[in-house]
Amino acid sequence: MAELDLPLSDEQRMLRGSVQRFLADHSRPGWRELCESLGLAGIALPESVGGFGGGPIDIAVVMAELGPALAGADWLSHVAAIVLLAGVVPDHPALVELAAGSRRIAVVCTASTAAMPVVDGELVRGSAALVAGAAEADFLLLASDEALLLISADGNKVEQRHRIMHDGSVSADLAFTLKPGDVRLLASGEGARAWADYANDLILAGRCAEAVGLMQRMIADSIDYLGQRKQFGTAIGRFQSLRHRAADMQLAAMKAAALTEEAILAVDRDRSDRAQAVSAACIEVGDAVRIVGESAVQIHGAMGLTEELSLGGHFKRALAIAAAFGPRAGHFERLAGAAA
Repeated sequence: MAELDLPLSDEQRMLRGSVQRFLADHSRPGWRELCESLGLAGIALPESVGGFGGGPIDIAVVMAELGPALAGADWLSHVAAIVLLAGVVPDHPALVELAAGSRRIAVVCTASTAAMPVVDGELVRGSAALVAGAAEADFLLLASDEALLLISADGNKVEQRHRIMHDGSVSADLAFTLKPGDVRLLASGEGARAWADYANDLILAGRCAEAVGLMQRMIADSIDYLGQRKQFGTAIGRFQSLRHRAADMQLAAMKAAALTEEAILAVDRDRSDRAQAVSAACIEVGDAVRIVGESAVQIHGAMGLTEELSLGGHFKRALAIAAAFGPRAGHFERLAGAAA
């Protein structure tokens, strides 16, 4: 099966096992369950503020497990934001509440939104479209090439319009009506650009891990169905064409998982080829989710996209992840830049 094969510590294996056992009894956990039962809100924060002390590998392990539960979208935005906040202001008073999950934060960066606002120093003009995780956030951390800004998600400062996406996740369109003093400048110039780049790659790698988890579940469900469904008195899994289809699904998922592992390790170790590794994973995962998802739906027939099966929701979420990677041309440009 095409699951992530990462170098895990004993604590990380225990983390994965805990999430798996919890999800076995809670198929669609909400934010409170993830925070109160599993303590995931502060996974990437130091223990001094109530966190787990984890990093990108821990985030990827959790995202791969949360994928089939359709519970990772808001959590990833929160975790990416607190990584940046703790990295720049390690003693920020909000970190304790953010680690407990009693307050939430979302990152606004090119990987988490369809359109960025205009940043001019400490002023923010315009709007951000379809920001993942922002619908229930108390804070927004805007990470652009110009500045890293902490903004209260106060309705008098940030107007929100919530949108339910086709995969069931909730995004928010944000219109900023900020005045001088309404934001806290955390970093600017090259420092802000470096943090923004890191946030983008962390989110993209996390989404790749989520997609690998979704593909793993779609393949497992399809193989089970091949053994159960019968035509002409025999299981359809004995038909050679469908066996070839299942093999193609597994091959696509294996390639995507391998490149995702490289992307996660590149982010975790902040390697010089981080951008290229992440873009390569995004390209491969984007192709794989279509191969796996379309094949899984075809194997299940007309019921593949009905609400009766979880497969439809998994495929829709996988397609949403592929769309959120952004234009393929941009990822090819990053790869070309490495080869130049």
